[in-house]
Amino acid sequence: MSFPTTRLRRLRYNPVLRDMVTETKVTTDDLIMPLFACPGKGVKNPIVSMPGNYQLSIDLLVEECKSLMNVGVRAIILFGIPEEKDETGMIAAHDDAIIPKAIDAIKKNVPGMYIIADVCNCEYTTHGHCGVIVDGDVENDQTLDSLVAQCITFAKHGVDMVAPSDMMDGRVKAIREGLDKEGYYMTPIMAYSAKYASAFYGPFRDAADSAPKFGNRATYQMNPPQTNEAMREIELDIIEGADIVMVKPALSYLDIIRRARDRFDLPIAAYNVSGEFAMVKAAAERGWIDEDRIVKEILTSIKRAGSDLILTYHAKQFAEKLLK
Repeated sequence: MSFPTTRLRRLRYNPVLRDMVTETKVTTDDLIMPLFACPGKGVKNPIVSMPGNYQLSIDLLVEECKSLMNVGVRAIILFGIPEEKDETGMIAAHDDAIIPKAIDAIKKNVPGMYIIADVCNCEYTTHGHCGVIVDGDVENDQTLDSLVAQCITFAKHGVDMVAPSDMMDGRVKAIREGLDKEGYYMTPIMAYSAKYASAFYGPFRDAADSAPKFGNRATYQMNPPQTNEAMREIELDIIEGADIVMVKPALSYLDIIRRARDRFDLPIAAYNVSGEFAMVKAAAERGWIDEDRIVKEILTSIKRAGSDLILTYHAKQFAEKLLK
C-alpha cells in the first residue's frame, strides 16, 4: 500500500513507540574502552589531543577500571608506555613489563574487568615501527617472534584476550600456535584484520609515544582505497584462527564493516579511533556541534553498519550520560 493508507510517520510520532521499534541500540555490552598504562605511581598525564584521556600509572589505572565497572563498561584494551625501549619490541614480553604488571593489578583489584591486550611493537621499539627493522623496513617473519612472546607472557599473567594490531602476514597463525603450545588454547584472538594506514591515528601516536622515527607504515598497514583486499585480509585471519576480526578506523570505513558483516559470520569489531574522537571534541569545544547527540549517532552508525564490538574513547561518556 502507499500514501495515504501507509504513513511511516505513525511509527515515529510517539517517543515510546519510537523506542520500541528502534532497530539498532548500542549498550555498554558493545563497548571496549582503550586505556594507556605508564610507569610510576600517582601519574595522570593528560593526552592533550584527546581531552579526558590520560596516560595512567597502574595504581590510577586500577581506579579507572573500577570507575568504568561502576557505569557498566566491563571491557578494556590496554596499551603500554614502557620505561625503556629496544630494537625488536621483545622488551614488552618481559614478566616485569608494563602490560603484565597492569594485568596483574587489575585482575587482583577489579576481577570482573575483561582485559584485552593490544599486541604490537610500535610502543616498545626505539624506531617506533611495528616490527624488526632490516634494511630500512619492517621484516615480517622476524617480527612474529616478538608478537608471539608478548601474547604468551600476557596469557601467563591472566589476560582475557590478545589483539595483534601489527598487520604482519601470518601473525594470527603464529600466535594461535604459540598460545596453544603453551596450553593457552582458551585465550581468544581479536585480530586487527583490516587496519588501514590512516591519518586518523595522529592523536594516538601522541598518547602511546609510538610515532615512527622514519618513513611510514604503508608497507604493512592497508592502503585506504582498498576494499577487496580487506576481505582477503579478514578471510586469511579467520583461516589462521582469529576469533574476532576488526576494522580500523571505523567512521571512514563503515562500508568495510558492512561488507565484512555480509560475508563473515563471526564477531566483528570496529575501532572508533583517536582522530575521530578528537574531531568531535574539538568541534564541541567550539560549540559547533551537540557533542552528546553526535557521540550517540556515531556509535549507532558503527553498530548499524554491522559491528558487534566497538572500541571507543567515548565508552565512559556514553555509559554515564547517553545510555537511555
